[in-house]
Amino acid sequence: DIHPENPQPRLIAQVVDALRDGALIAYPTSSGYALGATLGNAEAKERIIRIRKLDAKHDFTLVCADFAQLSQFVIVSNPVFRLVKNATPGP
Repeated sequence: DIHPENPQPRLIAQVVDALRDGALIAYPTSSGYALGATLGNAEAKERIIRIRKLDAKHDFTLVCADFAQLSQFVIVSNPVFRLVKNATPGP
């Protein structure tokens, strides 16, 4: 467990190391918990599919550190970027 308001850097480092080693993590969301892994970890993706009993066509969510990081993964026009940013909650 990591404290949501005062996380310990040592625990964050342990999670990062575990993710780099191929682990799955459970993290809280507004509607419960989600399973996560590093981008490109095909084995972890298959584990999530098995655990959640998903079909092969399931769309996964890409979690970014901030909204600006989106441009590293997709091409979005300026008007669409502004529209999505305005409709996305949070900082």
